[in-house]
Amino acid sequence: MREMISMVVVLTVLTAVSGGLLAVVKSGTEVQIENQVLKFQKAPAIQDIFPEATNDPLAERFTIKTDDIELQIFPGKLSDGSKAIAFETKGGAYGGPIGLMVGINLDTDEIVDVRVTTHAETPGIGSRAKEDLSFVSQFSGLKMDTNFALKNGGGVIDAMSGATITSKGVSVAAAQAKEIYQKLKPEIVKQMK
Repeated sequence: MREMISMVVVLTVLTAVSGGLLAVVKSGTEVQIENQVLKFQKAPAIQDIFPEATNDPLAERFTIKTDDIELQIFPGKLSDGSKAIAFETKGGAYGGPIGLMVGINLDTDEIVDVRVTTHAETPGIGSRAKEDLSFVSQFSGLKMDTNFALKNGGGVIDAMSGATITSKGVSVAAAQAKEIYQKLKPEIVKQMK
């Protein structure tokens, strides 16, 4: 009986120490991980969406929090003087969530451009959503009242051949961005003044 109590005490101490160490490592690396995601995933997408921005969207980013949404917004001032924003949404795809950075012109309510930021899709098939810009370029210039679904679902987007599930995930992420934008536009405009 004493041996069993001793083993339970030792096991409890070991798990508490291990849990504490994991918590320290997580909190110590959280900021670094966030900076790496910003630098290597979000920044290249934003630079592709706003290549001629007259400001630094990364430096001027802000966060909007509502009851159910916490969203990081990257404001861009375009070369023609109009204001735009970019933010990331996610859609479910074959390999898991697929991240989509969506740039929207605040003055015209049109999509400036979109870029896939993260995915776990099959190389050479679903991964083309990030590599082959002909698919994501279909979103450029579309108004916010457009149906971003695939054509076989009543929308305006052509699916990538052999990667219908990935294509649908990107379309779902774009539709989600549209809903978020329409809901938060007044707050976004207020924050950008």
